[in-house]
Parts: sequence; structure tokens; C-alpha cells
Amino acid sequence: MERTTLRNTFRTSTGKIAGLFALLILLAAGVGCGAVEGLRSQFQRPTATPTATASPVPTQTPVIIQTGEGGAPSIALVDAAGLDIEEHRIIDVYQKVAPAVVTITTRVMRRNFFFEAVPEEGSGSGFVLDTDGHILTNYHVVSGAENIEVIFGEDTVYPAEVVGLDPRNDIAVVRVDAPADMLHPVELGTSANLQVGQRAIAIGNPFGQFGRSMTSGVISALDRNLEGQDGRTITGIIQTDAAINRGNSGGPLLDSSGRVIGINTAIFSPTGASAGVGFSVPVDTIRRVLPDLLALGRYRHPWLGIRYAYGITPGLASMLDLPTDQGLLLVQLDDSSPLAEAGARGAQRESVVGNQRVYVGGDILQAINDTPVTSLDDMGTFLENNFHVGDTISVQLLRDGNEMSMDVELAEEPN
Repeated sequence: MERTTLRNTFRTSTGKIAGLFALLILLAAGVGCGAVEGLRSQFQRPTATPTATASPVPTQTPVIIQTGEGGAPSIALVDAAGLDIEEHRIIDVYQKVAPAVVTITTRVMRRNFFFEAVPEEGSGSGFVLDTDGHILTNYHVVSGAENIEVIFGEDTVYPAEVVGLDPRNDIAVVRVDAPADMLHPVELGTSANLQVGQRAIAIGNPFGQFGRSMTSGVISALDRNLEGQDGRTITGIIQTDAAINRGNSGGPLLDSSGRVIGINTAIFSPTGASAGVGFSVPVDTIRRVLPDLLALGRYRHPWLGIRYAYGITPGLASMLDLPTDQGLLLVQLDDSSPLAEAGARGAQRESVVGNQRVYVGGDILQAINDTPVTSLDDMGTFLENNFHVGDTISVQLLRDGNEMSMDVELAEEPN
């Protein structure tokens, strides 16, 4: 059984024949996986949709289907076996991607009631990134594991080692020393232009025993938030009704062309089984963190160095007689932080207002690159999603009512 996932996880239509034939023509141009030229090049968002040839779709013929007594007949395109266009598309996705999906089993040593070390086994899913043996999965699938094995198909097993971990985004990379003919890399898509209602397909290892199982549904919602393994919020989460169960964690969420659009991470369920509410970390987040995971073994989260700050509200602005009712009132900065070294300052004195003790006199951070800042969490999300360590940003401040701006180079957030 898979170990704990995220904290809130247990973890025929009528139409014209001409229109249907047009849909068949579009399907024939389906996208294939293709060869991967350089792993890092995959992690940049594509500037154009890659094209390749899909498996040929059998010749299909319009067939009149009677929907039932008194029901109006409808027309559908089916082949000699009775499969329609949509079924062929799903079948093609499975045949293309299933060989890339693996089962990951782990052994972790836990302490029992008597503080004795007891082995505990877990399992999850993953998918092949390249022919060098790199496999993507969730951080919570391999966290703390003393032994990791990757299973291809039914019984081909290889030991694996951890290459990189990012607890905040619940992403991990492991590597196996397997022959190239066992490794069938996925194609990474993009999550920037996803739409609610779009087809979503999941392949994984539900309950640790049904390897390479496929489910399909739609994207139910976008831009959900989930709490990550380090207590921080993961933003931009994809919600899907494709059935995801324990053991699916780390498997791919795919579009109708078989491109990865996310990594399945969590479910919301009162019973621990699929309730039709699953969550996936978007592939654009994967693209952002993978280069660091491969090169450094960790992702360097960008950091300004604010230890504590008040989110300014009209009520707080009135109480403290502040010159603005929007921004962050800086209270404490890390001494070696980028903001402190650039000359920003935190609170200068302590004051008692009513029955509250507050710290005042610090700069008010109003915007970053002209984007207004409203809270510490929103600022962290803005930095995380748009910048990398080493980037220089423009910070707009108010000091004693006077506007000022400073350029700050983002550093790596300390552990």
C-alpha cells in the first residue's frame, strides 16, 4: 500500500456526416512520441506542437445507430470491429505511453511502539524520461526509502537510486541502470493552455498491484492549490475526474495525443478510494524543476529573504497610520538575504496599539517588477512561478512615505 500522499489526500451525438469525416481527417494527423534529442531540451516549453505519425486508423464507415425505442437515430463513424474515432485515439495513447510507465516499490524503516526498527513497504508509479534511465515520480513515493526498485511490465525489476528531490512540488527523479531497449521515454507537453473539459488520461499502478492500468476522463478544474510535503502551497494544480487511486501517485496525466500534461499526485476522498477528484502537478512545473534536479539533486527555490512581514489591510493601515493600504510591511529580514544586502530594512521599533504589540518603521514592499504584492504567500508563489535563482528583479518600496526602487538578485532559499 502506498504511503501517505499530500495532507489533504487520503492522498452518441447527432450531426452531419461531413462534419464527422472532417473529424476523422484531423485524427489521422495524431502526434507520436518521437526520439528525444538531449534530455534538457525537453524541459523548455515547446514553441510549437511537435508532430509525428500516429498508428494508422482503420478505415471507418458511417453507420446509423438507433438509440432506442422512439429515439432519434444518430450517425457515427466506426471501423469493421465497431470501434469509433475516440476509442482509437485512446487505444493509440495507451499503446504509445504504457511501455514508459513503471511501478516503483520501496522499503522504509519505521519505529514501532517499542522503538524497534520495522521495515515498511510502499509502492507508487513513475514514467521514463530518457534512455539514460531517469524516471520521474512523486517525492512522497520515495521519501526516506532505504531501498527502491523499479518494475517494468510484470516482472522485470531493476534497483534504483535517487537523483533529485523537490519536496515542495512533490517531484522526484530516480535512475535505473537498464538497457536502452527497456526504456521508452514519454513526450512532455505543456500545461499553459489547458482547458476545463479537455480529455485527460491517467496510466499507473493502482493499489500497488494493477500495473499499467488506464483510466480516462476530463480536466475538471485548473489552478487548484494543494499543500506540499514541506507545508508550502503547490499552485496551478490540475484537477481531473479520471480515476486515480492509491498507487497511481507518480504516474503520468496525458492529453489525447499521449503527451504528459501532469504528474498524478493526490486524491480527495472520504474513503481512500477514487471519488472522481484527483490532482496532478502540471508539466510546466516539472519542466522548471527538472534541470536542477538532474544537475544538483535539488531544486533551488528563489528567495528574497523576508522572515516576517505584515500583509497591509485598510484596517492595519489606519491603525498604524501607514501611507498606503496595500503591500507588505517588512518586519524582519535575514541578515544575509538579497533584500537586506540591497539596502531594504525591517522594523525599527516596537509599538503597542490597543492590546496588540506590533513592529513598525520597516519598508513597505509594494511591487515586484511592477506586479503588486498583497501577501507573503502570493509573493512567494509569484517568485516561484516566474523566476529562478540568479535572476535580477526590480523591487518597489515605500520608506517613510517616499517611493524607492532597487534591483535585487534572487538567491537560493535556505533549507
